[in-house]
Amino acid sequence: MSSKDEVRAFLMSRRANITPAQTDLQDFGGQRRVPGLRRSEVAMLAGVSLDYYTRLERGNLRGVSEHVLNALANALQLNELEREYLFGLARTATAPTAARTAQKKPVVRESVQRILDSMSVPAVVWNRQHDLVASNLMGRALYSPQFESDSPNLARFIFLDPRAKDYYVDWPLARQMTAAMLRMEAGRDPLNAELTALIGELSTRSPEFRSNWAERDVHEHRTGRKLFRHPVVGVVDVTYDVFEMPGEKGLWIGIYSVEECSESAEKFALLASWAATNDQVAAQRLAPPSSGHPNRNQTPAQNQTLTAKSSRSTGEQ
Repeated sequence: MSSKDEVRAFLMSRRANITPAQTDLQDFGGQRRVPGLRRSEVAMLAGVSLDYYTRLERGNLRGVSEHVLNALANALQLNELEREYLFGLARTATAPTAARTAQKKPVVRESVQRILDSMSVPAVVWNRQHDLVASNLMGRALYSPQFESDSPNLARFIFLDPRAKDYYVDWPLARQMTAAMLRMEAGRDPLNAELTALIGELSTRSPEFRSNWAERDVHEHRTGRKLFRHPVVGVVDVTYDVFEMPGEKGLWIGIYSVEECSESAEKFALLASWAATNDQVAAQRLAPPSSGHPNRNQTPAQNQTLTAKSSRSTGEQ
């Protein structure tokens, strides 16, 4: 969808959400042909002419002043994130046209990974298109179904993986919030080729995404509550807090905690034990053989080194 089409659809959807009863306008009754406010009513509330507002709703935000954008946001009773999204659309309309660019693969700093690993609660890092780019052991355990993919992505799991309906206790809400977050990020970074491709893929493959995307809501995870139905420990009630990573634009750290002495705290303890066991088993699979017998997966030189080490160890015991 072009920038003008997005502006038009967003303003029309927000106008449809407001009724005269929610404003200071007098409603004279009678049948209304639109679900919300008329264009003339929005223009009156914003203090602009009907012709000017019609131009805006047709998608032409080029050159619109901050004062008019604020008046329009107030007239449509936009919340903080919707207001930010509108201003982002205006910046995109004013900026010179540029080609979409591929984003470099995000990698967290070693110091950040050390901080993640030091946490006893689940922590994960994601980017604008909801790729899971880093985590600690508990984070991988909490999102174990998602991490079964070679390229774990929260949005693809929610809309395309049949297990999501069971994993998210409130799957419709998870879908709605995810689509709204993707729209928010698309407004912030309209030239992100990977994000555009993801939205196109989900639109093609998921009727649920098409429905949620058409709602034109915007959202940003900051803090809140989630209910996961984990395949190993069952339903866990978690509080999440999200922080933008300093020095890494477009990356966020999500941290998940539970109330002390709660049933979910007991399940977190089980999850930690399960994660540690799985991690130990994985480490044993990757570890070199302890005996001096040649390993068919090692090169001859590596086998000679392992045999020599084994001989020295035997002599020292």
